[in-house]
Amino acid sequence: MRLSATKLKLFMSKKVLLFIFSLLLLLPAAKSQEFLADIRVTTPTIEGTDKRVFEALQSALYDFVNNRKWTNINFKNQERIECSILITIKERVSSDEFKGTINLVLRRPAFKSSYNSVLLNYIDENFQFRYIESQPLDFIENTYSSSLTSTVAFYLYYFLGLDFDSYSLYGGDPFYRVAEAIVNSAQNAQERGWKAFDGNRNRYWLVENMTNPAYRPLRQFSYEYHRLGLDIMSEKPDEGRAAIGQSLTYLQQTWKDRPNLLTLQLIFDAKRDEIINVFSQGSPQEKTKAVNIMREVDPSNASKYEKILAPN
Repeated sequence: MRLSATKLKLFMSKKVLLFIFSLLLLLPAAKSQEFLADIRVTTPTIEGTDKRVFEALQSALYDFVNNRKWTNINFKNQERIECSILITIKERVSSDEFKGTINLVLRRPAFKSSYNSVLLNYIDENFQFRYIESQPLDFIENTYSSSLTSTVAFYLYYFLGLDFDSYSLYGGDPFYRVAEAIVNSAQNAQERGWKAFDGNRNRYWLVENMTNPAYRPLRQFSYEYHRLGLDIMSEKPDEGRAAIGQSLTYLQQTWKDRPNLLTLQLIFDAKRDEIINVFSQGSPQEKTKAVNIMREVDPSNASKYEKILAPN
């Protein structure tokens, strides 16, 4: 019997989830796909060139992301993960080689509401790839297929990890392992973004932060913030806000050890406005506690958190 994505996310402990995931890998693939992704390719600075190749690339990537099975978990149509991938091509190096950026946004619905919470809003500045119009986009796990497909596949598994982490404690483990394997397979690639020494904001560090046991409090933050907090806000706003307030202490704990950690910065970017909105309706004590924590861990944006203290 297949389990739906929602049941897996909500009810599986780490060990049970890993066990079920390994069993599902042995079963025939389900018909439903995991992602409902908006894919766009833009070329704002490229003039005087045939645009058909970029239109073909956008169409090919749409099929690659949305019509391929990335796991053997049965996702119902309403469970598909909403995300957007915006590729901005800034330079055409040759007829089939391009340089640009890739903007990745991942959203997660809050239970019993129409609200979608941002899990990730990140721009990868190191995106160089080759593409020939009408070429098939292939990807094989544990193999560096190409810069284009390996990069996109990496982020899709990273998305899966973030999404499952928000529903069950450390539920994203199987997907981070696949993302890590993609990074490992790309260590001899010429393109930047895969290696530790390429910089401190790249694919290597993204997955390193999520698989490093020292930073597990950030994943505990994600679970408690979303599942124990945000998901009950529609019915029990005070209880949900209290859980979110408690989850902020995990950010504080990690910040004291690694204040410049990449994943911490990404959490602040994704959650800053949401945290302000949540605690603007809190009690004076909740407001003060949240503001004190967030001013400490996100000091460059301390003034923004002052909005929380405004009278209701």
